[in-house]
Amino acid sequence: MPDLAYWQWLLGAFCALLIGVAKTGVPGVFALAVPLMVLVVGDARLAAAWSLPVLCTADIFAVSYWWRKAEARQLFSLLPWVVAGMLIGAAALSLSEHLLRRMVGVVLLVMLAIHLFRRLKPHLAVSGHAPFYGVTAGFATTVANAAGPVMSMYLLSKGLGKEQFVATGAWFFFVVNLTKIPIYWSYGLFSRSSLIYDLCMVPVVVAGAMMGRWILRHIRQDLFEMLVIGLAALSSLLLFR
Repeated sequence: MPDLAYWQWLLGAFCALLIGVAKTGVPGVFALAVPLMVLVVGDARLAAAWSLPVLCTADIFAVSYWWRKAEARQLFSLLPWVVAGMLIGAAALSLSEHLLRRMVGVVLLVMLAIHLFRRLKPHLAVSGHAPFYGVTAGFATTVANAAGPVMSMYLLSKGLGKEQFVATGAWFFFVVNLTKIPIYWSYGLFSRSSLIYDLCMVPVVVAGAMMGRWILRHIRQDLFEMLVIGLAALSSLLLFR
């Protein structure tokens, strides 16, 4: 079993619950799990690797439930740029953890500022640019599993309803998270302890996914968007700790 203290197990389980909720209900919730997993594991790179199998488990659940609602055409122009961002992120994993976390935090805050500007000045707003969002999302997801806020801003810019928003994001992260496995493996970030932790978290992820479905059915569209923006902003600031 992983050599974790009691509080680390509890915090890790809470992160797994947030991942489940995020994948089927409120995407912005997962962003809170990014800095919390760093506290559990003690290292940003290892935290990303410990979280990845949990994310993949939740992705399978989300895709199987929401696949009919996805707007896949919103992703076609984005994916080549995401691959480019992932390659940059893979190279950046050799940088210091301190620098990586702050780079991601700055990117997320810039994305939020752009989205809020569009909300306040719609007559000046333009649609999201795939190269900018794609490279940013690919980089952020590779170095810190932190592309959620970036994709939230991109999908919100497309004017998707809450169900289409969640479904499209589910397909995006299902593909991207599977692609990250060989990158983390090449850096030796997976371990027996991390995989045992991931296996223990499967029931928690499933419970969170069921909770997320209930939340999405009972939340208004305007409140949904406010939660996504607010949680993305909070998680961005936490990366500067």
